[in-house]
Amino acid sequence: MVFIDTHIHIDGKEFDEDREDVIMRAKEAGASAILVPAVDEESVRKIIDVCHEFPGYAFPMIGLHPEEVRDDFTQVLDRMESMFNEEFVAIGEIGLDFYWSREFEQQQLEAFERQVQWACRTRLPLMIHCRKAQNELVAILRRYKDRLPGGVFHCFTGNAQEARQLLEFDNFSLGIGGVLTFKNSHLPEVVADIPISRIVLETDAPYMAPVPMRGKRNESAFVRYIIDRLAMCYGISSEEVATETTLNAKRIFSLPG
Repeated sequence: MVFIDTHIHIDGKEFDEDREDVIMRAKEAGASAILVPAVDEESVRKIIDVCHEFPGYAFPMIGLHPEEVRDDFTQVLDRMESMFNEEFVAIGEIGLDFYWSREFEQQQLEAFERQVQWACRTRLPLMIHCRKAQNELVAILRRYKDRLPGGVFHCFTGNAQEARQLLEFDNFSLGIGGVLTFKNSHLPEVVADIPISRIVLETDAPYMAPVPMRGKRNESAFVRYIIDRLAMCYGISSEEVATETTLNAKRIFSLPG
């Protein structure tokens, strides 16, 4: 069974002691590639270094996470834009997050829109984070609907109506991770009505470990639990889930193979 983890923070300090072992376990479990999102300027540099350690396997993204947006976001984005090269497979992790605070709401809105413009210009797909901000996020994306290259709505945990609204954007998929396996999650019912052609797999590791690994540090090898739960949702084999979602990820991110 072969799959792709479209969202893992393998550059994080949580993996500094055993990164090679984590990658080895991922490969043994069937992960053919992992995609690594940036969160700020510093992380871009580390991600590039980490991905160089695992060439052809770990693929970097570039972007400013909404929770890292401050008053100096314009200067930060200027510097990040100067770091663009052909290695990056996506603009991410970007988006809007008003869960904890709206202190930098306007700055987040402006930073997100500028990075959407990057995607339109470079044709790199978007890796989008959204918490408590879907209306604002959708309003910005609609301005660019005919120009968007596609991407992923990362860590989708919404309801059926929210899923339909997001999937109005062509060439976008929903990133499904460990929340699908949680005991009281409503996601299985929602996902069952979404075409598997609009689904990709992710861990968001080291966070959001699936059942039965909940409470542990997440890693790509645990994707198999998400695959098995998706198979139950769709009434198909785990192998079919892995195959379909891998094709989706390769298409969105223009991955080799």
